[in-house]
Amino acid sequence: MPSIHRCSIPLLLLTVSLGGCQINESPPAIPPTPLSSEQSSERYIPVQRFGRYTLVELKPEPAKQDLLLQIIDINLPAAWAITVGDALRYVLMRSGFRLCERTSENAALFALPLPAAHLKLGPIVLREALQLLAGQAWLLQTDAQLRQVCFIPATRTNIPTHNTIPLEAIK
Repeated sequence: MPSIHRCSIPLLLLTVSLGGCQINESPPAIPPTPLSSEQSSERYIPVQRFGRYTLVELKPEPAKQDLLLQIIDINLPAAWAITVGDALRYVLMRSGFRLCERTSENAALFALPLPAAHLKLGPIVLREALQLLAGQAWLLQTDAQLRQVCFIPATRTNIPTHNTIPLEAIK
């Protein structure tokens, strides 16, 4: 048995020395493409570590920049006799906006009874909820400086017409 050990040691040294002479060719390095300043600024998003596994972007959400993009979820009590004006004020209550004063032009809208279909709104974008409450016959106008929301009557050309069948034709 000792003769086997004598032969195996030189053989082992030979294989190790030959393996060390092997040259590993690495693939040619691809030169990095330079980024323009526009590309680098678009890709850079400032983040802050918040907790162990969470990164938070350091920029405001779109709904915080444009308050009419807030998502709302409103349930109005069915027992109340609510008008459209009351519903508009309720929806705007904590939005940062307020409803404009009642005028002869918008008094008809504000006095209308609220349809039962509008007692629950949301989740929906605030701008869409306001337009939904007012209906297609009214245009939403906002004053960002005063944070005020108003409605003006839409012109007859802007109001979509629906093809309705007279009740007599159905019978």
